Amino acid sequence: MDVASGCSTGQAKMSDISKMIRILAVDDHALLRKGLAAVINAEPDLKLVAEAANGENAIEKFRTHRPDVVLMDLQMPVLNGIEATIRILSEFSDARIIVLTTYKGDAQVLRALRAGARAYLLKGHDRELIETIHAVMEGRKRIPPEVAAELAEHATDDELSEREIEVLKLIAAGNSNKQIADRLSVAEATVKSRVTNILSKLSASDRAHAVTIGLKRGIIEI
Repeated sequence: MDVASGCSTGQAKMSDISKMIRILAVDDHALLRKGLAAVINAEPDLKLVAEAANGENAIEKFRTHRPDVVLMDLQMPVLNGIEATIRILSEFSDARIIVLTTYKGDAQVLRALRAGARAYLLKGHDRELIETIHAVMEGRKRIPPEVAAELAEHATDDELSEREIEVLKLIAAGNSNKQIADRLSVAEATVKSRVTNILSKLSASDRAHAVTIGLKRGIIEI
């Protein structure tokens, strides 16, 4: 009887372990990773199995631990969250990646979803994070209302081309049209044309306004 009871208990423990959702947290702020660990490990069916401070480290940790879910920050040194997501999914097509960030710009959201993220969450919503982890494990995708609202607001906007984004980045860095033309090895008239397109597509009144909009929407980063 005791042996049978022991086996039953052992089987129950093994069953509990098999049901645990194993998580990799990726963020360049150690304090935030510590906070995530506390939130995750307080849940009976969640376990933080690894942490990473940048995208390159995240890829290595994923290969080693094969977590069920990755919580991925966007802006990190060495390799950002978008590139890390793309590279992880190129190796492990069934990887479940949740972007966890402070940025809700529509351009960043679209890049993350196109890269293959299953959900996009803003930091600081612990209960929503737990619910999203379970939703993703069930095969669902999730975007909070405030992020969805940003996407909807710009759904019909014309997207900037790669060349236009490149020009906007150089404008943000303080370059004149002539300096941008020299940097890109194009005619100054070409740069002026791209600037005109940028202002039109972003409904910006001037170059500084275009940079402000670009930063807010996540089209460019500094």
